[in-house]
Amino acid sequence: MPPITRRLSRAIIATAAVASVLFTAACSSTPSSSESTAAEQSASYTVKHAMGEETFESVPQRIVVIDSPQLDALVALGMTPVGATVSGADGGFPAYVAGKLTDTVSVGSTSEPDIDAIANLDPDLIIGSKVRHEAIYDELEAIAPTVFSVNSGTDWTEQALITAASVNQTDAMTSKIAELDARAESVGESVAATGTTLSIVRFRPDNFRLYGPETFSGSILAKAGFDLGERKWNEYSMMELSPELFEQIDGDVVFYTNPGGDPAATTMGTVTGLWKDLPAVKAKKVYEVEDETWMVGIGVVGASVILDDVEKLLK
Repeated sequence: MPPITRRLSRAIIATAAVASVLFTAACSSTPSSSESTAAEQSASYTVKHAMGEETFESVPQRIVVIDSPQLDALVALGMTPVGATVSGADGGFPAYVAGKLTDTVSVGSTSEPDIDAIANLDPDLIIGSKVRHEAIYDELEAIAPTVFSVNSGTDWTEQALITAASVNQTDAMTSKIAELDARAESVGESVAATGTTLSIVRFRPDNFRLYGPETFSGSILAKAGFDLGERKWNEYSMMELSPELFEQIDGDVVFYTNPGGDPAATTMGTVTGLWKDLPAVKAKKVYEVEDETWMVGIGVVGASVILDDVEKLLK
């Protein structure tokens, strides 16, 4: 079916579904609780997102996810996508959710989703992010209703909530985020986070990054009470630094990741060869953590693993 015809058909169906729901609501008596639950599951709903809005006559079942925050959110809600992109250095799904994705097909990388592979899965919903995938939105929308968050990673709860809205589970995700916030505060108290400065480092091939309080991992640890410092963070709440600026890694505690695991493939070997006089190094408060969780595993499931790590390493 041509894209225009496909979208027109979906619009007609959605309009009919809305009319049907309104007619039923007007003509029926007050339903029992079981009838209410059934009605909520079958009722149409509209999702406003970064590229516009989509109306669904029922919750989609064949979902393709093309960014990691949305993948985490879907898994957190107990749903398994039929397809997903991969972001990790090893080309697989993040280890912390891989066990939930045994029936999920890879549809390319997050930076370059495979349009044909997505279409072959015959999805009824595609979820991605405008900041990464705006250029291919029209192609995806021609395949299936497509919902985009604005960002990816930065302001991660936006991605969690838009994913939840797309499957009509906003209340469930709101509760999960509140529970996560409470746990972060509890873990922070247990490891005396308040008053402790922290550096979160990700080694890259030519530089290294410091992660600020608005990044995913930074926001979780800031909620726990750690101080990530006042710096000239960029628009993504990061600093991109060359190896000779290693003294910027000045936190009382350092957590770092090295994608791929080879120190020679990044600036890790150079920086760790220079940083012996840094406060955290002298105090033996430097900890390597999993890149796929701390940097790629963006969402309530990944955040829970981060808090597990902090509790285990700092207690």
